[in-house]
This record gives sequence, structure tokens and C-alpha cells, in this order.
Amino acid sequence: MAELTRPAGKPRVAVLISGRGSNLGALIAAARDPAYPAELALVLSNRADAAGLERAREAGIGTAVVESRPFGRDRAGFEAAMGARLAEAGIGLIALAGFMRVLTEGFVTAWSGRMLNIHPSLLPAFPGLDTHARAIAAGVRLHGCTVHFVTPGVDEGPIIAQSAVPVLPGDDETALAARVLAQEHRLYPAALAWAASGRARLEGGRVVLEAPMAGGAFANPLPCPLPSAAALPTEMP
Repeated sequence: MAELTRPAGKPRVAVLISGRGSNLGALIAAARDPAYPAELALVLSNRADAAGLERAREAGIGTAVVESRPFGRDRAGFEAAMGARLAEAGIGLIALAGFMRVLTEGFVTAWSGRMLNIHPSLLPAFPGLDTHARAIAAGVRLHGCTVHFVTPGVDEGPIIAQSAVPVLPGDDETALAARVLAQEHRLYPAALAWAASGRARLEGGRVVLEAPMAGGAFANPLPCPLPSAAALPTEMP
């Protein structure tokens, strides 16, 4: 597999993983384009057996392992060791991609506006785990994924971008997860590019985004044909 080009002047990104790194693969693919505004410089995991590390090595990206287990409850110690590896690599942005650690307020604050996460739901709905099963149980018609800046509250950061998919009759958790994952692989590279180029930034606790906005609506189920405004009642009976 060909190595990534190392252009000068682009923000150096570390992708933090704990497992296979499905979204890591999408980021690697996007970063192969010379026009992509970020350089994937490091893939760091808290588990030496994370499958995503090999994916990074095959792509010619530097890797690092900072095992979390030896630190026990010393979260600050673990994050200090991780921070040292990030500093050594000259990292300017962090993308969390299945990193199964809750980060301390101190670490998150130090990376405010420079650390992104992708979550498999349309936040603020369904923060935390088991989002697809919970969406099906709740009977929602739309589900999806969210890219946000990381803040100390879990899955509470300012939203950069979202992508929605329909929840279809007969969906189980596996089918819905696959539909959402396909959108994650599109959305995360775009959101990281916006952050790296300064087109997505934090101002006053909200995201200022310079990117094309959607011009339509997504309904599920779809009223067909859609009623015209003139056909709608003007008063309640």
C-alpha cells in the first residue's frame, strides 16, 4: 500500500483509537488526496492489540501505544503519558475514533477547539452507548451520526455536522448500525477537513461553520405526494 504524502504546512492530526478503527480507514482514504487540508501524523491507542494500529502502519502513518491499564485509576498520569507522545509528534488536532476512554476536564480543556469526536446518533439524542438499539426501542423515524468538538461532558460538545438516515420497518441493530456507519465514513473526513482549514471553529461555545448547507428536508416516512402549502388548512377545526 502506498504511503501518504507528507505535505508541509498542514495541521498534524492524531487519531485516537481503542479498536479496529473503522472511521480511521475513512480518514486515511480522505487524507490521500493532496488537497486534503490535514496530515494524519499519528495513530495512538490505549490498547496494544487495537487492530487499527496495523491499518495505520500499512498506510505509513506513525503509531504509538500508551496502555491505560497499568495506570489503573490514575487518569491524569495516563493522559500525561499520552500528551507527551502527542507533543513529540507535533500534533495540532485530535480526532477520536472509537477511543474508549473518558478524558479528564484538564486534558479536554487543554485541547479545546482542537479535538473532535464522532458519535453514532443525532445528538443530543442518545448519548453514550448502544445508540442503535435505543433508537429502535424509542421508535424514532430518523437516526444518524454527529461530529462535535469535545468538551468535558460526555457527548455534549458543540456540534459541527450531522448526517441522518431513516429507521426502516424491520430494522435491527445491525442493519441500522451499518446504515449509520456509511454516513460516518462520509461525515468525519469532511468535518475534520473543516476544522483543519479553520472553516469550523469554536466561538463563544458554539461552532462557526463555513461550509455548504443542506437546501432541503428529510422526512421519514415520506408524505407522497407532499401537500402544497395552499392545500393545508389555515385554521384548526
